Amino acid sequence: MILVPVTLILVALGVVLFNWAVKNGQYDDLDGPAHRILYDDDKDMIPDDAKTGNEKAAADRSETRDTRKQ
Repeated sequence: MILVPVTLILVALGVVLFNWAVKNGQYDDLDGPAHRILYDDDKDMIPDDAKTGNEKAAADRSETRDTRKQ
């Protein structure tokens, strides 16, 4: 007798919390944070003699963009 009402209350609470999470955008971007950690943000710390051809070209382009902004 006690378990059925308690179960119904818990199910209703779960549905309300799920609806709240969906309305507040908790499930909007599931893949972004998982992939963001893989982005390399320390490319400026790689020595010039250790860079490959593609990395050197990318560094040159970013330096060109930085000088244009100033």
